Amino acid sequence: MTLETFYSTFWALVPAIVAIGLALITKEVYSSLFIGILVGGMFYSGFSFVGTMEHVFNDGMIASLADPYNMGILIFLVFLGIIVALMNKAGGSAAFGKWAYEHHKTRIAAEMDTILLGILIFIDDYFNCLTVGSVMRPVTDRHKISRAKLAYLIDSTAAPVCIIAPVSSWAAAVSGFAPEGTNGLMLFVRAIPYNYYALLTILMMILLCRFGIEYGPMKKHEENAKKGDLFTVAAPDYSNADKPEGNGKVIDLVLPIVALIISCVIGMIYTGGFFEGESFIDSFANSDASVGLVFGSFVAMVITMLFYLVRRVLPFTSIMECITQGFKAMVSAICILTLAWTLKSMTDSLGAKEYVAGLVQQSAGSFMNFLPAIIFLIAVFLSFATGTSWGTFGILIPITLSIFSLEDGNPLAIICVSACMAGAVCGDHCSPISDTTIMSSAGAQCDHIAHVNTQLPYALTAAGVSFVAYLIAGFVVNPVISLLIGIALMVGVMVALYKLLPETE
Repeated sequence: MTLETFYSTFWALVPAIVAIGLALITKEVYSSLFIGILVGGMFYSGFSFVGTMEHVFNDGMIASLADPYNMGILIFLVFLGIIVALMNKAGGSAAFGKWAYEHHKTRIAAEMDTILLGILIFIDDYFNCLTVGSVMRPVTDRHKISRAKLAYLIDSTAAPVCIIAPVSSWAAAVSGFAPEGTNGLMLFVRAIPYNYYALLTILMMILLCRFGIEYGPMKKHEENAKKGDLFTVAAPDYSNADKPEGNGKVIDLVLPIVALIISCVIGMIYTGGFFEGESFIDSFANSDASVGLVFGSFVAMVITMLFYLVRRVLPFTSIMECITQGFKAMVSAICILTLAWTLKSMTDSLGAKEYVAGLVQQSAGSFMNFLPAIIFLIAVFLSFATGTSWGTFGILIPITLSIFSLEDGNPLAIICVSACMAGAVCGDHCSPISDTTIMSSAGAQCDHIAHVNTQLPYALTAAGVSFVAYLIAGFVVNPVISLLIGIALMVGVMVALYKLLPETE
């Protein structure tokens, strides 16, 4: 067999399908991802041992780690892990947890504030995942909310919020995929009202928390949490987050987080040319999120260290110990991300993009009014199989805009672009090899496969309602009517679940 046998065919997606299937069956993510990578390498090399090794390690893993954007994300993770370790050792997290527990009298309040914080941190999904997790973990733990539920709340306020926030790294990414001569940011803004999955996921999350609706594997996790078991399954070892050494105050958590937010925003607009005369919006649209987050997190880390030294919360030796502790805390996320990026390079080398592009173009024509719903499903599948929302944007948005011309004023063009974005986020939510899903698990310090299993029924519920909304939008072509119908359907589903499901113990 040769590469031509597998290239740009369904076989190009098989490595990702194998990895995802094994991960869900075995509940073990490292070996599952690596086996999927090996399958991709064998397909590419025609089952040659030497060729497989060359492709997997040289073209795959080493090339992925040599990519500047990927390496920037890993460095950002390390810096963020160090900041979290500093806050824990200084006692800032414990002090905030105690303060928040006194001001959050119920589980609902704790969950709602987690959602609110996630919505407020709309700059970047990576930043969102780890920041919300480090801030809210002490609060949700005290209210006996399972780590799986926390991971779901983090994940559902990361990508779904960023994909409807014009000032975010996601807006910049989508703008970059727009055809030459098109105002990418305006395209992004016009697509927001049609982004049903993001909007309905946020609504669903609020209703779930407000009325205490739990179903699927999440129900068991929540029942166990109320009995004192926050994990249900064995969680990764986070013992490196030592017990507080300093007598920290709430300010010892608040100031590092505020410094992190401000520094990351400045870092991102700096990479976009803000200090060279570009406007704030344009600099965000042109920013390099990877580099900007590295700059911002490094500055925030230094500020945190100096702040603790000046306040004498921690001695210098303890601050230096947090460097290795923070790195250790992120090892699991870094390993999974490295394997996920390598798997993506395997599917790319087999022509997965070309195969999916052909599927989309074949769907056009007589199915024109059904195209938003069809593109949504294709985007879900592609994002699920490859674990990347941004990669899905890059494949599908140009194809969609080649079918529909924005200049012609066809409203289906905007609806289909939004369907690409919504489907990409949905597939990203469902996929165990998604970087955002991986970092949501890291932020909540939750077992990764447990997070995937518990989130999947919720994501599929929102996906089902969104699919119906896109079917309607293809014929009605009115953002208000189709969105209102989608909201009514989501509320109806939640009411039905509330009435039919037994109460959580």
